[in-house]
Amino acid sequence: MSPAYLTPVPLPTELWQQVPLEPPDNIFELTAAYKVDPFAKKVNLGVGAYRDDDNKPWVLPVVRKATARLLNDDTLDHEYLPILGLPEYTTAAAKLILGSESPAISEGRAVSVQTISGTGANHLGALFLSRFYGFNGPAKVYLSNPTWVNHHAIFRNVGIEPVDYAYYDPKTIGLDFTGFLDALRKAPDRSVFLLHACAHNPTGVDPTPKQWDAIGDVILEKKLFAFFDCAYQGFASGDMDLDAWAVRRFVDRGVPLLVCQSFAKNAGLYGERVGALHVVLSDKKTADWARSQLSVLQRSEIGNPPSHGARLVSLILNDPELFTEWKRDIETMAGRIIDMRKELYQLLTEVYKTPGKWDHILNQIGMFSFTGLNGEQCRAMVEWAHIYMAGNGRISMAGLNSHSVEYVAESLDKVVRGRQSVMTSDV
Repeated sequence: MSPAYLTPVPLPTELWQQVPLEPPDNIFELTAAYKVDPFAKKVNLGVGAYRDDDNKPWVLPVVRKATARLLNDDTLDHEYLPILGLPEYTTAAAKLILGSESPAISEGRAVSVQTISGTGANHLGALFLSRFYGFNGPAKVYLSNPTWVNHHAIFRNVGIEPVDYAYYDPKTIGLDFTGFLDALRKAPDRSVFLLHACAHNPTGVDPTPKQWDAIGDVILEKKLFAFFDCAYQGFASGDMDLDAWAVRRFVDRGVPLLVCQSFAKNAGLYGERVGALHVVLSDKKTADWARSQLSVLQRSEIGNPPSHGARLVSLILNDPELFTEWKRDIETMAGRIIDMRKELYQLLTEVYKTPGKWDHILNQIGMFSFTGLNGEQCRAMVEWAHIYMAGNGRISMAGLNSHSVEYVAESLDKVVRGRQSVMTSDV
């Protein structure tokens, strides 16, 4: 007879029966459908990752060089990093986004934390706000409509309720600047607004410098807090400094803010999850207090951040030769995306003379573009043309290449003209 403590106790059958089934992520579902599609001309315009002209993931040459150096460095070990991350990485990352001459850095009032890419930075920033920010009423965050879909879940997970603010105007396929300013003015004082620093995801629509200044005016007037998400520095224009303009301008003007930073896209380190959170405070004493609490939060969630990706980026940022080469690699990626915008625009306007205005393809910036297609037209692109894209009309310009852009333009033209029913026979 088995001892009582070895006798299995049956668990109640209803223990996990209340867990609801969640539908799969739309973008990952699109990619899965694309992979099993046997159609020869299929195109994946849903993926949020850079692809070269042969539709292959691109390992940046500078990353290959940095990796080789690390692999041959006998001084490295696999000990824990400090809780807030590799110091030479976080210091260099702060200078990249805030500027090497930033007063926030020189005055010791910027706190930088290594995070699990941009997603982890958003989460840690949101968690920090949920614990220590003095919300004026219920904890809310204002998110652009639309925004990266994961923003909603990240903030809800820490008890901050997302609220939409006007951003995209479907009539102009551009910025609803009037609606944006109106939302800022109507929000309660001290409200938190999440802002995309550059290359807005998913629309590709960014404010101009003049519009950023007007946005900053209202933020200062209303004592609002700017929660910057910067996942695409370098991808908008090919110029790291230009793409950091809004963040640096706000710091110079004394706007209360934090910045979430990712090296997934601009260094091609998607799987290494290299990111950082930078919180800009009013003085060094407050920064020291904030640093202590961020350390507690980080310790409770991940313990210590991973080392390999941080060492790679640190080497690239701190070595002048590698940094120069990295900037050339970024120019290569951004330049190819800009070329695809130009070619798609030319095909639609000059070759196919597709009905409607298509200037937005050139005016938008970064990896993504809002095409202006409606839900029915997007479904037709997927079902008839085997061109996989989001149902809101967003496409990844990095998914286009010289081999597919003409087919995409021809298919888009037929969808706009309502001729998708003939696609399988003559496209």
